[in-house]
Amino acid sequence: METSDKPAKIAFSEENERRFQRLLPHYPNREAAMIPALHLLLEQYGFVSREVMAYVAERLEVPLSKVLAVASFYTMLNMERVGRYHIQVCRTLSCALRGSEEILAHLEKRLGIKAGETTPDGKFTLSTVECLASCGTGPVLQINRDQYEESLTVEKIDAILDRLP
Repeated sequence: METSDKPAKIAFSEENERRFQRLLPHYPNREAAMIPALHLLLEQYGFVSREVMAYVAERLEVPLSKVLAVASFYTMLNMERVGRYHIQVCRTLSCALRGSEEILAHLEKRLGIKAGETTPDGKFTLSTVECLASCGTGPVLQINRDQYEESLTVEKIDAILDRLP
């Protein structure tokens, strides 16, 4: 059986279709619901493929080029499959001044990958991102979309990685 990163047919799950229908009235027009619609499918499929973008364009009745522009602008809309743990290191000035380059170098060494890569076992993807809005507690990183780690040191990074199953 051949496997692929792309689902055979893109569509909202039943639950996400209900969520999509509930969110539409909260926006002045269908196009304005683009990011929430993309987030629903990101949760469902794990990344925003070209097929996902085409589906959103069709459902919102907007040109595919608009969806592509939005999806490619926002780094939180992963356009490729990421590892089970997507580690995103802030690289903006505040974090850089507080040591984010050292943190990134340590992560690359410890994981055996460079920023933009995924470990061969699919467990970790390492990325650099723009501001994670925690400038006063940098360097900071985000794991997946819900875990923030601040005031990082090499020792803290090792402890974080050690506790991930």
